[in-house]
Amino acid sequence: MQRRKFLALSSLSLSTITFSSFKSIAPIRKPIVISTWDAGIEANKAAWQILRNGGTALDAVEQGVMVTESSQNCCVGLGANPDRDGFVTLDASIMDHQFNCGSVAFLERIKHPISVARRVMEKTPHVMLVGEGAQQFAVAEGFKLEEKKLSSEAEKSYQNWLKKSEYKPIINIERTKGENAFAPNKLETGEWNHDTIGMIAMDGNGNLSGSCTTSGAGFKMRGRVGDSPIIGAGLFVDNEIGAATATGQGEDVIRICGTHLVVELMRNGLHPEEACKKAVERIIKAKGIEKSKQIQVGFIAINKQGEYGGYCLQKGFNFAVCYADDKNFLEDGKYIL
Repeated sequence: MQRRKFLALSSLSLSTITFSSFKSIAPIRKPIVISTWDAGIEANKAAWQILRNGGTALDAVEQGVMVTESSQNCCVGLGANPDRDGFVTLDASIMDHQFNCGSVAFLERIKHPISVARRVMEKTPHVMLVGEGAQQFAVAEGFKLEEKKLSSEAEKSYQNWLKKSEYKPIINIERTKGENAFAPNKLETGEWNHDTIGMIAMDGNGNLSGSCTTSGAGFKMRGRVGDSPIIGAGLFVDNEIGAATATGQGEDVIRICGTHLVVELMRNGLHPEEACKKAVERIIKAKGIEKSKQIQVGFIAINKQGEYGGYCLQKGFNFAVCYADDKNFLEDGKYIL
């Protein structure tokens, strides 16, 4: 009996050591950066330059999405479509590997809301500043107050929208600067969507960070704020587990605390893609299939092994992945509906 007990304990110890050793030598892909939509290709390039040179994930996710904020398209930044009263209002959030986070919402006339969000994180005792207070803080921090004027493309979209003044966003429609042939009929009707870029990254030290910046839904009610500046909805980072960000109809991401849910699902052992899928399924359960068919929501995620994935409600969502000088590519998100 004693001999059998000894052999059993020895076998258990060996299996434990073997399993532990297997986990410790599992390949880790780092650094890596992923971001939502095809605009993420250019954003990833800027982020990758920081990561490949040993920079931090926090710097990478800020500099990366600044490219999109500067692009003067109808989707993100000051060149974006306005709210229904004709004003462009911006939201952004950023989060690092130590649970430090900052965000701004309903911010006007500031070119880079993501950088203001970082200043909120690093220079104030708060997480979120909104509206006039956020603008005052930005100006006090040296950010330039830009001219209060719509871009030519946004002005054209807005004037066309005013003909009916109907808030009926068309899902999976995006246009970035220079892509006039992508969906030219949508420029005339003002039906542009894809108003967010979310980015998450892991640097060479294995630390995670994320960012999310948006102009919000085009022609939204004045004062509307979506998921992008809300930690745990549009963005969440837990350096022990992974990071996630979201895009699409923010109201439904908020309802399920979407990115926090994705990270918690990864904590329970799910691969990033599977965790994103489960979050999408939660939206369908909450909203119902028929209403879910009228919207788009997509999630992307990275875990601590550098594994990544994305999932969305319905066909049309894609995300950009970069983990080497010659590896910056788009992947189509898998979908349910």
